[in-house]
Amino acid sequence: MKETILQFGTGKFLRAFADVFVDSLNKQGLYDGKVVIVSPTDSKTVDLINAQHGDYHLILRGLEHGKAVSETAKITSVTRAVNPYRDFDAFMAIADNSDLRFIVSNTTEAGIRFDSACKFDDRPAASFPGKLTQFLFRRYQKGRGGLVVLSCELIENNGNALKDCVLRYAEQWNLGDGFLTWLGTENRFCNTLVDRIVTGYPAEDAAQIFSGLGCRDALLDTAEPYHLWVIEGDFEAELPLKRGGVNVIWTDDAAPYKKMKVRILNGSHTSLVFPSLLCGVESVGESLKDGLLNTFLHTCLFEYILPTLGKTEETEAFAAAVLERFGNPYIRHLWRSIALNSVSKYTARVLPTVLDYRQAHGTLPKPPVFSLACLLKYYQENDPADDAAAIDFIKTHDVPAVLSNTDLWGANLGDFAPLVNESLAQIKTNGIREAIQWSLS
Repeated sequence: MKETILQFGTGKFLRAFADVFVDSLNKQGLYDGKVVIVSPTDSKTVDLINAQHGDYHLILRGLEHGKAVSETAKITSVTRAVNPYRDFDAFMAIADNSDLRFIVSNTTEAGIRFDSACKFDDRPAASFPGKLTQFLFRRYQKGRGGLVVLSCELIENNGNALKDCVLRYAEQWNLGDGFLTWLGTENRFCNTLVDRIVTGYPAEDAAQIFSGLGCRDALLDTAEPYHLWVIEGDFEAELPLKRGGVNVIWTDDAAPYKKMKVRILNGSHTSLVFPSLLCGVESVGESLKDGLLNTFLHTCLFEYILPTLGKTEETEAFAAAVLERFGNPYIRHLWRSIALNSVSKYTARVLPTVLDYRQAHGTLPKPPVFSLACLLKYYQENDPADDAAAIDFIKTHDVPAVLSNTDLWGANLGDFAPLVNESLAQIKTNGIREAIQWSLS
C-alpha cells in the first residue's frame, strides 16, 4: 500500500486518532494509503515503531449511551518511522514520493514556533516548522504536487500559524519567489480542532492485556470512544473520513466548534476544579458521584454555559457527550492535572460565559463567579502550578487588587469583588459545602 500521509509526531495522541481513522478506511476498502511517521524530536519511539513494523493495538474504553464498552483493535496503517536527526536523507527522500498527499502533525502547543536560529542547511532544522519548510522546498524542487496540511496542535488557528512560520523561513532563507508562490497556490494549511481523551500506555493493566492479546506491545495505546475532528476545508473526496464513520466536520470556519468545545468541555472542567479540590475530591469521576458537586456542574453547564453559548441541538448533544465522558470509569482524570495554569484557563474558558451572561441579564452569575472565588482561595492557601508572578500577586494582594489586575485576567474585573468576597466569606464562615449550596440558591 502506498505512503500517502506523512505524520509529524510519534506520540500516543495521533496513534489513537488519525492513524486509527486511516486504518479503518483501509479496512473498509474506502482508502488505499498508509502513514509514514517522522519524529519532530530525536525520539526513541521511532525504534519501537520500526521494531513492530508500524503495528500496534488500541483499546477504546469508556461509556457509550450509558453503557461501559471496551474494544481492542490491531492498527496496521503505519508503515515505518524516520528520525531526521539520525537519517536526514531518509526524511527528505519522503518528499520525492508522488503518492504523498496529506501531512498530519501534533508536535504539542510549543511545536509551532519560529526559531530564527534555524538555518536551511541544518540537518535537520531544530524547529518543526523549519523541518517542514526544508521538506516542502525539496518537494518543490522535485516538481511534485502540493500537500494538504492538517495541523492538530492545540493552539488558535493552528494551520494558519504553521503556514506563517513556513513563509517566514522561506523568506529568511531566501528560497525564492517561485517557492513562495507554490506554497500559496498548491498547498493548503488547514485549521483544525481535535477532541479525544487519550490515556496512552496502560502500565497498571499491561500484563493482563498482553495475556489476552497473546503478545507484548510496546506501543499499546488506550483512549475513550468519543472523538471529533473539525477541519477547515473539504477533502472528503480524497480522504473519505465521514463516509468511513469518523466524526469529522468539514467546514469553512472551525471557530464556532472551538468555542463550543472550550466553553462546554473545558469551561465545565475549570468551573468545577477548585470547588472539588476544596472539598477534598481528587478526580472528575468522583465529583460526578458527589451529589452536591454534580449539581454544581449541571447548574454551571445548563443554566449558564449553554444559554450564553446558544442552546441548539448540536450544543446540547455535545454537552450530553461531555457529561458521559466525564463519567468514564476507565479514566481517573485528576483535578490536580486539570488545575495547571488555571488563571489563564479561567480567562479563556469561563470568563466569556460570565461576561455574556452579565451583558444579557445585567447581573453576575453566582456559580461561575463562585468558582473564581474558589480559585483565589486555593491559590492563596496552596502551591498551584501556574505562572510564578501570577501566584505571588494573588497571595500578596487583596481581592479588589487581584481582580483589577488586567495582566491576570485580560480585563479589569474589579466589579466582581463584592460577589467574590461574599463567596469567600461564605466558605470561611460555613465551610465549602454549605458555600457551594449558597452559590446555587
